[in-house]
This record gives sequence, structure tokens and C-alpha cells, in this order.
Amino acid sequence: MHPREQTIFALATGRLPSAIAVVRVSGPEAGAVLDALAGRLPPPRAATRVVLRDAGRQPIDDAVVLWFPGPASATGENVAEFHVHGGRAVLAALFAALAALPDLRAAEPGEFTRRAFENGKLDLTEAEALDDLIHADTDRQRRQALRQLNGLLGDRARDWRARIIEASALIEASIDFAEEGDVPAELIAPAREKIWTLLGEMQEVLAAQGQSERLRDGLVVAIAGPPNVGKSTLINQLARREVAIVSPHAGTTRDIIEVALDLDGYPVTVIDTAGVRETDDPVEQEGVRRAKARASEADLVLWLVDGQNPHDPPTAAVPVWMVRNKVDLDAPDSGDATTQRPAEVRTDFGISARRGDGIAQLIAALVGFAGSFFGSGEGGLITRTRQRQLLLDAADSLQRSLANQGEELTAEELRTAAFSLGRLLGRVDVEDILDVIFREFCVGK
Repeated sequence: MHPREQTIFALATGRLPSAIAVVRVSGPEAGAVLDALAGRLPPPRAATRVVLRDAGRQPIDDAVVLWFPGPASATGENVAEFHVHGGRAVLAALFAALAALPDLRAAEPGEFTRRAFENGKLDLTEAEALDDLIHADTDRQRRQALRQLNGLLGDRARDWRARIIEASALIEASIDFAEEGDVPAELIAPAREKIWTLLGEMQEVLAAQGQSERLRDGLVVAIAGPPNVGKSTLINQLARREVAIVSPHAGTTRDIIEVALDLDGYPVTVIDTAGVRETDDPVEQEGVRRAKARASEADLVLWLVDGQNPHDPPTAAVPVWMVRNKVDLDAPDSGDATTQRPAEVRTDFGISARRGDGIAQLIAALVGFAGSFFGSGEGGLITRTRQRQLLLDAADSLQRSLANQGEELTAEELRTAAFSLGRLLGRVDVEDILDVIFREFCVGK
């Protein structure tokens, strides 16, 4: 039997122990599995309390079971669910009973979602959105993923593809009726009008300045600067816990420390790097090298200096904010000269990482920067690089189809555009990327 035709099972809930655990079974033998363990097949979609028993008729647990005959199920196949107590011993006994049944095996990561995709329950953009929803760390990520799961991009792509096919049919008809005098002109004009409209809509989406696909990964902010200026103290302030060792001795931080933050719903990774200085210590030299490399890859650099001993920030391809620490040690008249400037446009800050002075203003500026960086963010149609590239390919094909190159070449470009959108939805020639996408899912989804 082909692996995709086998019946699979897996834990569909989180880490044990838990109050309740849900074990899902999907495939042609799901009904037989439910009958074997529960002693009967309950009414469809009705929660039923039963005592589960193994092959030796020994009780496993007092549980609730559900039966979803295909195709009216999450995967499009017969599905059974076992809601049991979430103890490790209970799950071990249930898994042993399931493994002992014929034609049943443990599911691989993402296999339930892949079967739902293959059975037409969701397209590839919705499958990707489900993965994003599972891994969402902030509320903005959750809302963006939920919109995609509800067809934000998929519905639009299906509409575009259908309209491309309509235009293609007109062009094909003009080729078939080329000998009928003015018939081709009557067909080509409305086809070109459809293509222009489609191209404009796609280019509008592609031209959006927001980096909504980056919302999945988040903004990367590197704290860099000379040694012993308070970088570790600052990251502890931002994280509101001690994640880095604070010491008066220069060179304490030698490796990169990363902290994931939720700033007003924006996912932000803050990096504490080793102090940048000349040193003969080979270990510290490696730390400095890594610090420079990581800062160069960041989306924003906070160049932290001692307020009494400033150092000029390095030249960088990304925005660099000057953050002067230890302002509590400054003279009274040497305070932050930019205090009254709006947070969104500030690039110079005075703080006391030890006391917390100026931290709220710095965080507010980071939130403003993140909002500008992500742009439309959660409302954007495109959330992955794969989606952007395929949509760009489709738009390029439409652009070429409008060139005066004959009906045959125009028809071919339209077929290519429709093919790109089909790949976007996962409906044509995507076998090479399915394994890559679904193996990132957790087991049980």
C-alpha cells in the first residue's frame, strides 16, 4: 500500500502532561480503528463518551471520541479523534494499542495538512498560513496568518487565474478563426483589456512598500558598540529579565545573545553583541568578528556609547541609531538634546540602562520603526518570498503578452502566467516544494 493511502495517527495537542490530549486518526481504516478501541462507531460529528480498550480488552481510558466520515472532514478522509486524559501513561497505552492494529502507522510532520491539501480542503497559500498561525508569536503575526488562512491571497489568485484563462480563451479563439475576416480583432481587443486590468492589479500588490512577508520572521535589532558601555544591561532592560551577564570588566560578552520580543504586536529579535575593540585575546577576537557580521545583517543597529566617552558609529548599510548610555552620570546641563523630537524621527537617544531613564522613549521609537518597516504588515497579500516570486513571474508574463508579437506568442505567455498562479496555489507542478513546506510542520498537523 502506498504511504499516502495508509491510515495515520498522531497526537494533535501540545506537550504532556496536560488536562486533555487529542489523538487524531486519518485514512480509510479510521472507522475500523474507532470500532476496535471504542467497541462501536458513534454517530458522525457527535461527541461520545466511551471506555477505550486495547486488543486484550484491557481498559485504556475513559474518553470522548468523535467520528468524521470523509469527505466531510478536516483531511477529506475518514477521521477519528480520541480525547483522552493527557497523562504520559495514558498516551503510551493508547499509542501501543494503535500501533498494534493492522494498516496503521504514525504520521509524519505535516502529513494531516498535506492530505487536506491533496484532497482539496485548502490550497498551498492556506497550508502555509496554517503553519504561520501555529508558529505565530505575536498578535500581528496571528492576525496576518488568520487572514491568509481565510483565503486573503488564495481567493485573489484564483480570481486572477480564472480571468487569465478567459483572456487566453479569447486569444485562442482568434487564432482558430483567423480566416474569418474581422473576428480576430473583435476577440483580441477585449482580451487585451482584461490583461491590462489584471496586470495593473498584480503590479499594485507587488509595488506595496510594506514588507509583509518579513512579519513572519520579525525585525532584527543589533545592540553594538565599544566594550563596557552597558549593552548587556540594555538588553536586560528591553527583555525585562536577566538574559545577559552584566560585569564591569570589558569583554564579558563574547558570544551573541538573542532575545525575541513582542513590541506592540511586532516580532523583534534584539541581539547583544561583543564589544567592538582591538584585542589580542583570540576568543574575544572571534566575538568581535561575529558582532560585526551580525550587526551588518540586522535591520537596525543601536550604537551604544558611554555618554561621557562617545564613539562615532560605524558606516553601515542599515539605519544606525546613536544611543548614549549612563546619562545619569552626566552633568545636569548635558542631558538629551533630542528629548523633544518625535519618537518616529529620532536617531539619537540618551538613556540610563541601569536606572531605566529613556528606555520607554527608545521602545516607543522602536515600535514606530517597526510599523514603518513592516508597512501594511498583517494586511498585506504576500507573506512569503515564494509567493512574491511566483506573482512576479505571472506579472512578467502578462507584461510580455501585451507586446505586439502575434497571437500565438501572446497565448503562450498567458498560459505561462496561469501556470505561475497555479504553482502559487499548489495546483500544478509543485511536487518538488511540497516536502520542503510540510516537513516544517509539527507532528499531528
